[in-house]
Amino acid sequence: MKLSACSRVIIGLGSNQGDRFASLGRAMELIRKEAAEITAVSSVWETEPWGFEANEQFLNMVAVIETAMHPTQLMQLFRSIEGRMGRKHSGGGKYESRIIDLDILFWEDRVISLPGLEVPHPKLADRRFVLEPLSEVASGTVHPVTQQTVAEMLLVCDDRSEVRLAGLQF
Repeated sequence: MKLSACSRVIIGLGSNQGDRFASLGRAMELIRKEAAEITAVSSVWETEPWGFEANEQFLNMVAVIETAMHPTQLMQLFRSIEGRMGRKHSGGGKYESRIIDLDILFWEDRVISLPGLEVPHPKLADRRFVLEPLSEVASGTVHPVTQQTVAEMLLVCDDRSEVRLAGLQF
């Protein structure tokens, strides 16, 4: 899908329920069809749940997209894709297992603060499961608030949870 007046956006994808690889692939198909050209994709990484207990491990990845959508439109589309794929939001802001999770990590060099949308993602520097795949596709990207590159954030990240390569790129 070729769009005009595009923004470079970096997104995170995760799944720990059902056929996790298939869920990531389906989400990528829907994003490509409905929102964006995908210009780069990380490998898939298997990780422990972060912030809650679950028996199922997560698969996580990062994609770089070019989109003509506005940030709120893209976030609404992501919530729609999650719902169509079967994700149930229990509310209350608690972390839980999910079929698919889609997050906007960076929107060019912008800082966005809107109800339901904070960009850069407010917890990305604390999460090794985001930083490992992010460093594959955008290690030199500079956080517009901290002025650290992704590579620098990964070096100083306190998260010591296990993150291991699960598969090559889609």
